[in-house]
Amino acid sequence: MTRKIAVVGVGKLGLCFALNLERSGFEVWGIESNHDYLEQLKTRTFSSSEPEVDSLLSTAKRIQFTSDISVIVDEDIRDVFIMVATPSLPDGGYDHTQVERVMSMLEPLGSAENVRYVYVGCTTMPGYCNQLDDRVKKLGYRVSYNPEFIAQGSIVRDQLYPDQVLIGEANEEAGKRLVSIYDAMVLNTPAYCRMDPLSAEITKLATNCFLTTKISFANSIGDLATKAGADPNKILAAVGSDSRIGGKYLGYGFGFGGPCFPRDNRALGKFADLQGYPLHLSKATDVVNEEHLAFQLDQQLQASNEDEEIVFEGVAYKKGTTQITESQQLKLALALVKEGRRVKVIDRQEVLDQLSELYPGKFELVALDTIQQVRD
Repeated sequence: MTRKIAVVGVGKLGLCFALNLERSGFEVWGIESNHDYLEQLKTRTFSSSEPEVDSLLSTAKRIQFTSDISVIVDEDIRDVFIMVATPSLPDGGYDHTQVERVMSMLEPLGSAENVRYVYVGCTTMPGYCNQLDDRVKKLGYRVSYNPEFIAQGSIVRDQLYPDQVLIGEANEEAGKRLVSIYDAMVLNTPAYCRMDPLSAEITKLATNCFLTTKISFANSIGDLATKAGADPNKILAAVGSDSRIGGKYLGYGFGFGGPCFPRDNRALGKFADLQGYPLHLSKATDVVNEEHLAFQLDQQLQASNEDEEIVFEGVAYKKGTTQITESQQLKLALALVKEGRRVKVIDRQEVLDQLSELYPGKFELVALDTIQQVRD
């Protein structure tokens, strides 16, 4: 019999995961509360900028979309992934409100006779999943932590070829079930890192914080080399050739940004403070990121005259995406405008629409497809 899985929250990340599960042979229910978006998914009229999503959605046969979470009971679904948003709070922690909302709907459906395994796939503050598990296990739920390590612009592929699958298991059976699901879905042989939920929550933050540290280190050395008149790219290539270090995330360029790195870095610092063990590296990484942006601004001002138009070919935090959250490219462009410089932004229309709404009149905006048509 085909195994049934529910994915609660089929936004950018959840939809990719649900579609990857479906094409791996699972029968999938995508549960979504946004009714306009839900209708687009049901009618297959939704269009995504994320590679492969449109084609997977149009051909998916074993996936259904609904707003009714009771389908979990009606279909006797034993594996439930929660993939809703956990936005950052002003203090650097995570807002678990949407996870709580999902659990408040699941709790009345609980039955001690039929254990259901809930896997929280969104980033949470360390300790949260244990608290949640303690609260609902008497109702027949076991809560595990299973976050994604993906990048915007390659989500589908990243889910199919993960370096690691991080499993914060509520118990051994939950861990086994997750391993069997990923074994059926992935197309490589990842490391299965099984541990308790608290350790897994810290691991998720620590992994991304190591990468932010590496990026900040690379940019610091690059800034120093530039200031001294040396070649930053050759220096960092040599450093990265050491197998103990490696060249990934060691290039000289913009600082880290996007929807994951900055907030995970701050959340780990917040958690460390709560434990009475301040994590100075986490805070220093943020400081270095800001100093690097200031250095880039100074370099750009020196390299151009006041009448010259400065062109940015893309201001998304990462090339090939439309995400501008904490984009260092965008921060630099805004800083230049504040200094009185004229800035032209060439990007996808989806990015330009965001800029028009958030920063009206700040930039000259040119659609990327217009440039490509001229070149063709």
